[in-house]
Amino acid sequence: MLTLSQILTFLIAAIVLTISPGPDNLMVLGISLSKGRRQGIIFGLGCALGCLSHTLMAIVGISALIISSPNAFAILKFFGGAYLIYLGIQIFLTQKNVATNTQDSLHNGSVSIIFVKGLLASSINPKVFLFFVSFLPQFVVPLQGNVPLQLAMLSVIFIAQAIFIFSLVGYFSGSIGDVLRRSPKINLWLDRISGGILVLLGIRIWVN
Repeated sequence: MLTLSQILTFLIAAIVLTISPGPDNLMVLGISLSKGRRQGIIFGLGCALGCLSHTLMAIVGISALIISSPNAFAILKFFGGAYLIYLGIQIFLTQKNVATNTQDSLHNGSVSIIFVKGLLASSINPKVFLFFVSFLPQFVVPLQGNVPLQLAMLSVIFIAQAIFIFSLVGYFSGSIGDVLRRSPKINLWLDRISGGILVLLGIRIWVN
C-alpha cells in the first residue's frame, strides 16, 4: 500500500508534469479550439484512460523489454508520430458547416469517435510509454511490498488528476473556441492551427 507521503509527493509531481506543455495537453487544446469544449473534454478523457495500457505493460515488464530493443521502440515512435500527423491532417482538411444546428449534430454524432482517437493517441504515444516506465518506479518503495499494486495505485492517481486537468483545459479552451468559431474565417483558421499543432507533435516524436 501507498503511504500518505508517497501519494502527496507523487500527486504534486504528476500535476506539474501534466500542466507543463506536452503532446497530450496540446492535443486536448487543439481539439477543444477546433471542435468545441465537449469534444475537447471527451478527447482528454480518452487520452487519460489511454494510460491504462501503459500501466498494464509497465506492471508486467513489457515496456522495459520494448525500450531495451531499439528496433521495437523505433517502430512504436513511427506509428505514434504517424497517427498524430494523420489526426492533424484530418482536422486541417475538415470542411465545416457554419450553421449551428448542423455543427451540433455533427459534434454529437462524433463523441465516441473523438474518445477513441484520444484513447489511441495516448496508447501509442512513446513519450507516455517512457513516462510510465521511468517515472512511476521512482515513487515505489519495494520494502512496503506488492510492487505491482503500488504501480497500479500510482497509475490510478495519475489518470484521475489527468482527467481533471484535461477537462479544465478542454472546457476553457473550448469556450474560447466557441466564441471564435462564430466567424467562418476564424473557424477555418482554428482548424488549420489545431491540425498544424498535431502534425508538428507527430514530427517532433519522429525526430526526438
